[in-house]
Amino acid sequence: MDWVSPENVIAVVTALLGVVVTFAVLVIERRVPRRKRVGYRVQLDTPVGDRVTRLFNGRDDMTDATLVLLRIENDGGVSIGREDYNQESHGLTVRFTHRRIEVAAASQAPFGSDDLVADGSEIKIPKVALNPGDFFKVLVLLTGGEAGDEITVTGPIRDGGVHVNHSATFDDKPPTFSRAARRVTIALTACVITLAAIIVIRDDVPPPIGCARGTLVVTGSTAFEPVLKDVAKQYEHDCPGATVTVDAHGSAAGIRRLAEQGGQQGKDGAPELVALSDGPKPDGYPQLKDSPVAVSLFTLVVNDRVPLDDLTLENIRALYRGDITNWRTLGGPDLPVRLVSRDANSGTREVFQRRVLGRNEPANSSRNCSAKDDPEALVIRCELDRTDQVLSTVTALPGALGYTELRNGSHPKGLHRMAVDGRRPDVAELGSSPYPYREIEYAYTWELPKPGSLTSSFLTYLGRGGGQDVVLGHGHLPCATPKGLRICGAG
Repeated sequence: MDWVSPENVIAVVTALLGVVVTFAVLVIERRVPRRKRVGYRVQLDTPVGDRVTRLFNGRDDMTDATLVLLRIENDGGVSIGREDYNQESHGLTVRFTHRRIEVAAASQAPFGSDDLVADGSEIKIPKVALNPGDFFKVLVLLTGGEAGDEITVTGPIRDGGVHVNHSATFDDKPPTFSRAARRVTIALTACVITLAAIIVIRDDVPPPIGCARGTLVVTGSTAFEPVLKDVAKQYEHDCPGATVTVDAHGSAAGIRRLAEQGGQQGKDGAPELVALSDGPKPDGYPQLKDSPVAVSLFTLVVNDRVPLDDLTLENIRALYRGDITNWRTLGGPDLPVRLVSRDANSGTREVFQRRVLGRNEPANSSRNCSAKDDPEALVIRCELDRTDQVLSTVTALPGALGYTELRNGSHPKGLHRMAVDGRRPDVAELGSSPYPYREIEYAYTWELPKPGSLTSSFLTYLGRGGGQDVVLGHGHLPCATPKGLRICGAG
């Protein structure tokens, strides 16, 4: 099985270990009897000889006096009763190495200072019942020795013991986390760090599910090129090891390129090549298989010197027949009509002719889009290779009219979109609006792509996967959406 690898086994074992440790700590915490614990710590141990000598009538032996404050507490999870001390006469014994006790007093204790029995360097503390968290303090004045000399607290306790503890907080503030919680946290943190290290050091990580490695070229429609470039970039990001190059030269040119490369490779397999076309392919290419990708909207654009923003379908056809050659005929300025069109490879042009004009555009009559080269032509009309060239020419040329795919966001300054019969291109109105200038965007491959191939993976990503958001963001409707399925299914 593919997943059985040393790295995956380690990852699974580490994860299971984290679960087992957590469960074990909880069982121990709840089921195993907890030990009775008395903790103590020295909160103050400082020389005070020069300050207390006069309090003892100038005794010379007080010059080395030290003052000690000792905190004793129940820091376990079980109460301690008087019967839990295994000594008959007293509970705990405090021993000060190298020092002699002069005075001892109890503070915050359930007994009085007189109950403390001081003898030389030891204090015997009475048996004290302590609930978890209860504590008391003992203040001791000592002579001999030095501050910092060893201090110990002993006392046999049934099912428990006495130990030194430490606190980084104020005396009366309990710890934020229990010992069990700290142990679980440490264990789980170690598991997470181990898993992260496994992920980082692995140098052969397979691509995510649905991804493929290799090199793919996407050609065809220049109208759909902005979408393809963004989808290709996102696919490469989501699927490491894949390179997708967009090389668009028009729908017809893309179809021909795919057919030529597919025919040349023959039995060697299908080329890693996808051709996008605005509308269905021409007849005569039986080996090319289509995949509907999106419903694309197109729009007419006009130079801003022409203030009109709506034309009837008949007006548009009259302009392209050459019946109207000056914008003043339609109530616009006295400017000649200049038609800026795409070349014969363009799917955008083919859709315009079929969906809007109902016939072919007139012959090319100008090379510079500004003046006629053919004096007998009825209207000034030029042809350009790319959508971007159409947009820049319409922007720069007064009276120019052209067409392009709908591009969301900003468009070049100097031109504006034209409505058709009062309808504007709007993805939200697709299916209910009679706006005519729209078409299905098809992706063509040589035969059906093999499952698991980069071609198959990219097409799935473009039409049904993460590429759908990019398609929508550019103003197109993915065919895989409910509305798109109805439109793309109807053709």
